[in-house]
Amino acid sequence: MDTQKQLSPAQQEELLGILKIRFEKNTSRHQGLEWTKVQAKLELNAEKLWALDEMEQTGGEPDVVAYDENTGEYVFYDCSAESPKGRRSICYDHLALAARKEHKPADSALNMAENMGIQILTEEEYRNLQQLGSFDLKTSSWVATPADIRKLGGAIFCDRRYNTVFTYHNGAESYYGARAFRGSLRV
Repeated sequence: MDTQKQLSPAQQEELLGILKIRFEKNTSRHQGLEWTKVQAKLELNAEKLWALDEMEQTGGEPDVVAYDENTGEYVFYDCSAESPKGRRSICYDHLALAARKEHKPADSALNMAENMGIQILTEEEYRNLQQLGSFDLKTSSWVATPADIRKLGGAIFCDRRYNTVFTYHNGAESYYGARAFRGSLRV
């Protein structure tokens, strides 16, 4: 395992404390699940714990949103009210970043997600998240873009306005101060 992708025991304890408080505060997101089982699984997966810390450090406020009976995995999503602050002002992917000639953003959504060890939410996952609360009322989030749209230079993003989830498009190279991405992690 990459030693760079490991938390110290003190960092692990701190993160587990944050995650436990969030888990207990938001029981409607994961009805019927027990924190002790989630924690036991996390303690066996140092690299996944590191990825959750990356989500936390960039403002994602990760929380358990499901348990996959088929795989035995807990599913975490970024549950911050607005798109994670530490991931804003980024274009969609590396190809879009390379295509920008001027005013390049610092990074791209897909590159950041890969470096963090997480997956960017799909449109379906984004809509599932919105069933658990109201997210992105003032911001928006890139979501995984179908290959046929991306091949034509586009990318899609979602937000919630007027109590409705909207899906939009932009050029993949665009970036905005109020747009980031939300991620998922399976543990």
